[in-house]
Amino acid sequence: MSGKNVTEVRLADAEGIARAAQILESGGLVAVPTETVYGLAARADSAEAVAKIYAAKGRPDFNPLIVHVAGLEQAARYADLAPAALALAAAHWPGPLTLVLPRRADAPLAEAVSAGLPTIALRAPAHRVMRELLAAVDFPLAAPSANRSGFISPTTAAHVLASLDGRIDLVLDGGACLAGVESTIVAVRADGSLEELRPGPLSLGTQAAGGKNIEAPGQLASHYAPGKPVRLNAERAEAGEFWIGFGALAGDCTLSASGDVTEAATRLYACLHEAARAGQPRIAVAPVPEEGVGRAINDRLRRAAA
Repeated sequence: MSGKNVTEVRLADAEGIARAAQILESGGLVAVPTETVYGLAARADSAEAVAKIYAAKGRPDFNPLIVHVAGLEQAARYADLAPAALALAAAHWPGPLTLVLPRRADAPLAEAVSAGLPTIALRAPAHRVMRELLAAVDFPLAAPSANRSGFISPTTAAHVLASLDGRIDLVLDGGACLAGVESTIVAVRADGSLEELRPGPLSLGTQAAGGKNIEAPGQLASHYAPGKPVRLNAERAEAGEFWIGFGALAGDCTLSASGDVTEAATRLYACLHEAARAGQPRIAVAPVPEEGVGRAINDRLRRAAA
């Protein structure tokens, strides 16, 4: 970023989006709301801009980035789209689905977005602000979650500033994100088979990948960490624990009093941020069922506890 120590915050209105487009055009970093979490956007066709994402986040260079596109037409410039990929995109784009696809040899993208892999992760987001921003620029946007690497993902502008204030140029404040957990990531293999690399808001019934190689964001064993020990499936809090509740188990912060996993996903990172700030040295989390988006919630909690 450009030598300043304070990150600008603008409302995600027409003026704010125009300002964000201007910063991105010149190679800067902008935090943008999506329907999942806030993303840290930079132009994906600039090696220098993409390098700034890795530097601001402290992200390991073997961890690839998701490239956000307006839709299928733009995606086809960067990846080979097999029939299975076209079908998934037609059904779920724009939306919280990232497709890992064979990267085209002539894709005009920075090499670093693929982290040395022969694949590219693409998503067409549904959020108004990210879509308007993509329409305002003539390049795709690399955008991992807008937080320091390994820490809790941000679902509000305040969460972004908690770890990136002074490290990025601008935060577009579009309010709280609706889905609350990162996109579902599915790899489309050469033989047309599908593998889920990261569970998310969409449950597609695809087989979870068994490999240990990092092919997409969110696969590191330790991730989404609040900086304190985390105990899972806690029926009650013990001394010194901040308790995150669910359903009838009401905690210091409750994911969903009614036991709704969709609401729990929306509140997951807000509760983890609150727990990280709390005076208690440890965190306990009530059981969350492994159904629907509950799979994604438990995936994030296991990585937070690792």
